[in-house]
Amino acid sequence: MNIVGKRVAYITLGCKLNFSETSTIKHSLEQEGAVTVGEKDGADIFVINTCSVTDIAEKKGRQMIRKIIHRNPGAYIVVVGCYAQLKAQEIMDIEGVHLVLNAQDKFNVAHYLNHLEEQERHEPHSCDIFGVKTFDLAYSYGDRTRCFLKIQDGCDYFCSYCTIPFARGRSRSAAIQDVIKAARDVASKGIKEIILTGVNTGDFGRETGETFLDLIRTLDELEEIQRFRISSIEPNLLTDDIIRFVASSRRFMPHFHVPLQSGSNEVLHLMRRRYERELFAEKVQEIKTLIPDAFIGVDVIAGMRGETPEAFEDARQFIAGLDVSQLHVFPYSERSGTKALDIPYIVPQAEKHRRVNVLLDISEQKLHNFYTAHVGQTRPVLFEESDIAGSIGGFTDNYIRVEVPYDSSLANRIVPVELKTDIFGS
Repeated sequence: MNIVGKRVAYITLGCKLNFSETSTIKHSLEQEGAVTVGEKDGADIFVINTCSVTDIAEKKGRQMIRKIIHRNPGAYIVVVGCYAQLKAQEIMDIEGVHLVLNAQDKFNVAHYLNHLEEQERHEPHSCDIFGVKTFDLAYSYGDRTRCFLKIQDGCDYFCSYCTIPFARGRSRSAAIQDVIKAARDVASKGIKEIILTGVNTGDFGRETGETFLDLIRTLDELEEIQRFRISSIEPNLLTDDIIRFVASSRRFMPHFHVPLQSGSNEVLHLMRRRYERELFAEKVQEIKTLIPDAFIGVDVIAGMRGETPEAFEDARQFIAGLDVSQLHVFPYSERSGTKALDIPYIVPQAEKHRRVNVLLDISEQKLHNFYTAHVGQTRPVLFEESDIAGSIGGFTDNYIRVEVPYDSSLANRIVPVELKTDIFGS
């Protein structure tokens, strides 16, 4: 297939890392002469970037693939992403799928499309994920305001419930000089804010001798970008030096996202996490001492195997007492091949969802309290370009969502705004 002039549509499922990688794939095809079109614009080729973090994510992936095939019977279907790495043959068995690429080859979509005659028909491309040593830097942007910049990939932690190391391989990252080059490229497009993202972001530089602290110190000197955020960082990798640096930084926002996963030490041990809850509490206290207005988002899993009613209640009380801003709550999902399946105690599905709702109620109250505490303050808001129902929205430095009547002059500008309850977004 000669892809010059071919109309290509892109579907991305899952995390912000996937969105950044789809953007890189899109750019590579455009360089080869392909034309990017929307999902409903009669594409010749669809590239579907999938997620596999839960069984629900895989189900959504299959549904999306089948929907695209049904609506576009003549299109050439390419599937990449974590689901494609973990279960390539399962995807290839879906009638209408033409090409399934593994984690090592997903950035070579253009090459494979241009050399279809050299390939075994209907054979998925698989690889030994733990043999993948290369790192492909990527970034994505939608409204030309904020950008997700991939600085790290893979994970060496092997938590008992997680398949990500099997989908993305060992931890590896970009060199600082390459991140700086990419950030400057992002800035040249008029983007004001970069969110640093990865699978285990704080593990940056393990194989290069550099550190995450080295990276953020260097980025802070970059005049072209006004704002940086850290997308997520493990509590055991969130050092006091990093917290102190963000507290004094010119460009890193007072915003942390720290995965806890459980407030019970018993469950954290079953999860094979690398910390206990006391360390997490110390990190939250350090952040709030140095940066009282900091937004702290927290990932929590409800209904993990082994989470007895007593363990959940212990976790609930601990989480309720944390001075954090919002919880991102996920029901535990059984993943084949994980060590968690060896744990005998299983939380019934109905009880699992009840626990999710309990934690979501706590989250809603914490977010309300955080927003309310800032009423009357004036904080800088970076407004996005989108006109949504007559409103224009954006985020303060400490991640409070603000929406005001649409004014095109605000788009992609950082403007001081007095915070009032009637302008808080969701």
